[in-house]
Parts: sequence; C-alpha cells; structure tokens
Amino acid sequence: MQLSSSHEDYLATLWKLKEWNDAPVTTGQLTKTLGVSASTVSEGVSKLAKMGFVYHEPYGAVSFTDKGRMVAARIVRIHRVIETALVRFLNYSWDEVHEEAGSIEHAVSEKFITRLDAALGHPERDPHGDIIPRGDDATPRSTAPGIHLASAPDNVKMRIERVSDQLPDLLSYLASEGMIPGTIITANTHSGPGLIEISSETNKAAISLTMAESILVSIVDN
Repeated sequence: MQLSSSHEDYLATLWKLKEWNDAPVTTGQLTKTLGVSASTVSEGVSKLAKMGFVYHEPYGAVSFTDKGRMVAARIVRIHRVIETALVRFLNYSWDEVHEEAGSIEHAVSEKFITRLDAALGHPERDPHGDIIPRGDDATPRSTAPGIHLASAPDNVKMRIERVSDQLPDLLSYLASEGMIPGTIITANTHSGPGLIEISSETNKAAISLTMAESILVSIVDN
C-alpha cells in the first residue's frame, strides 16, 4: 500500500515531536500538532501500524519501526531542503517557509531534491536550525542538540541552535531583533511573571516562558 501525503505528514510530525522531547509520543500530541480530529489521527495511525511504519498499542504511545523511521527521515529531509532553498534562492523569510515547503514537498521527485540539495552545497541545517537528516541511520534525537531556553541558566552565554517552525509569529519577532540560529545570547528569567528576556550584543527581546520552550540553545564555553 502506497503512503498518502497525509500518512507522510504523520510520520514527519512524529519525527519532529521526538526531536523536541524524548518522551513517548501520544495520539493526542499528534492530534494537537496536526490540527485534525482525534478520530482522524486514530485511523491514520492504525493504517500506518498495519503497513509496518509505526508501533502502536490501543491508548499507548506511537513509535517508529525502522522502516517508518527511514521514511520519516526522507520526508523531513525533503521539507528542510526546500525550506533552505526558499530562503537562500527566493528570499523568503524564515517564518514563511514551513507552510510553503509543506505544499511542495509531496510533489517533488527524489532526483529534484538531490539536485537542489547539491545546489545548496548539502547544508547541515535549515533556516530554523533544524538538522537535515542524512543516511539510513538518522534518528530524531541525533538531530536535536541543545537544551530548552526555558530551562537554561540566567546570565550565561548561549548560542541559539533551533527555533520551532510551528510558531511563525515568534520567528518573525526574533528575526526582527536579529536573533536567529547562531546568535549568542544571555537570558534573564526575572524580567517579569512568566517572561524571559534574552539579550544579544545589539538587541533585547522578551518572550513568554511557553514560547521559550520552542527555542533550543547550547551553552557557550568561555
């Protein structure tokens, strides 16, 4: 049975959820992230399990089989290569590319992506800092360095590694303040209730602690 575009979306979403949190992924999380009904997700996951792409027990977590993991890595790679090309070649902003790439990724051939990837110089990361999976041994956790900004220590130099592509308003705001992956920042969690202030050499930005969960950083050695 051939995978539909919606089945591919399920696998890619499972991959991305596993990148951000190593805890078991539930159908409820898939429902929330995909923005579809619980019954639709239940049916989709059941079909993927029957086709051998995921493991799923009733009311239990959803996890990849080896076959499902490799397919998910391919889908995520296509998406992130397209996002990178849209920014680099067509001057899209990083808050625009997730939706645009999602509308393209199911219609392109492997040859097209291979050539596009080569034209880009085989980038390691997409514009959001997400590592582009390569090879059959790629796993979600192997592509997710860093700690959540919301859990990071105060007044310590950190590098922005990744920002979730699920929050375009946050992406737009951070870009306006020059805070993109690679930027060195410090954090202050005492700037106000439920807020965290992040500072670079030139700018400051205040975001909610909830949004800070969507940013991964790494500690910079002095």
